[in-house]
Amino acid sequence: MSARCTWSVTRVARAVHYSDRLKAAVDVVGISNFVTFLENTQDYRRDLRRAEYGDEREPAMREHLQKISPLSHVDRISIPMLVVQGENDPRVPVTEAIQMVDALRAQGQPVWYMKALNEGHGFRKKENRDVQGQAMMLFFEQYLVAENP
Repeated sequence: MSARCTWSVTRVARAVHYSDRLKAAVDVVGISNFVTFLENTQDYRRDLRRAEYGDEREPAMREHLQKISPLSHVDRISIPMLVVQGENDPRVPVTEAIQMVDALRAQGQPVWYMKALNEGHGFRKKENRDVQGQAMMLFFEQYLVAENP
């Protein structure tokens, strides 16, 4: 198996569906559960996201969204993951990252969690971007480079 990594900015679905082909994954502001995402995103964004993803208030759509959510398939993630999230994200609430981190830890998966208390959707402040870059390099070094001398 070659050393590959995925950097999923919008979701952790790649780690769910391709853990057999990857060595590690980085999740930046990813949605872990479409239902909780829609319920917890800022009010002003909710109707736009419902048009994009489906309306979780409709029972059939709620069931479908729950079924396809990465969190519903977390048991299929068998690779280390770095989760990066801003505490004040109005688009993808921090609760999405927290529930993914908790689920991965509950099943004993290696997971690093980086949360910036002074950021929203993605890291915009230079000091946070710098630390994120350093954390990613350490993560890649541990899970990709270390096993390939």
